[in-house]
Amino acid sequence: MTMRDVMDDPRAMAAVKAALTEDVGEGDATTLALVDPAARATGEILAREACRVAGGTVASAVLACIDPELRVAVVVPDGQPVEPGGTILTIEGKAASILTAERTALNFMQRMCGIATLTARFVEAVQAHGTMILDTRKTTPNLRLFEKYAVTCGGGTNHRFGLYDRVLVKDNHRRLWQGGDPDRLDLAVAAAREAFPLLEVEIEVESVAECQSALRGRPEWIMLDNMSCEMMRACVALCRGVSKTEASGGITLARAREVAATGVDAISLGCLTHSAPSVDLSLEWRAVR
Repeated sequence: MTMRDVMDDPRAMAAVKAALTEDVGEGDATTLALVDPAARATGEILAREACRVAGGTVASAVLACIDPELRVAVVVPDGQPVEPGGTILTIEGKAASILTAERTALNFMQRMCGIATLTARFVEAVQAHGTMILDTRKTTPNLRLFEKYAVTCGGGTNHRFGLYDRVLVKDNHRRLWQGGDPDRLDLAVAAAREAFPLLEVEIEVESVAECQSALRGRPEWIMLDNMSCEMMRACVALCRGVSKTEASGGITLARAREVAATGVDAISLGCLTHSAPSVDLSLEWRAVR
């Protein structure tokens, strides 16, 4: 997935509306009780810490759903860095509308900025080696579209979006296929390709011997799971010119550069989406009238 506006996907607007339904329900009781419906304000979403921005257009969509007459200006676009205290976007219009949309807009942005920021750190760590940083399917249910988009905002690359767009033969599949014979992984690759000839085929291996077995089937990708760097280098040498290699399994930021130096084409990281801390953002009034 290239870094296009996530809100171009119709599923994104459906998710935004569902999030607002969850939060607003039958109405914003506090705002309805205390805020003059005619009051107008100008607000801004500020970064309280340095981060990589993601989700500005999502926040804009949240605000527009509550009140199409709100005027939203994106100051720092998705994919760009912002320093502490920096303004990411500004909002002008009815104060009540801004208050009602505030938390949902911030929830999306804080989560997405956190993912983009962590991704950018991994991308920077391996950039000297040209290694791709990939995400995984370890995403929050119903938020995958936003979380994978946030990965691209941090400079990462999306792995498969679901079970439907790539064959990935993992250890549990192998155990259920013809007794899981590690010497005939090429046959598993062949069976997958016969069933889905238009999809890329990837297979997970845990040793050099399994890599050799899988290579006979010439899969597009071989996943090197939980290997030492020495073992990875041996597998990369075997795969060169035949299959691309993806390192996976508990790779930390501290170890990413060492893994990239083995020559793997990509490193996949579940932590990008399941462990990224949310970024501290806030909405502050600039003017109330």
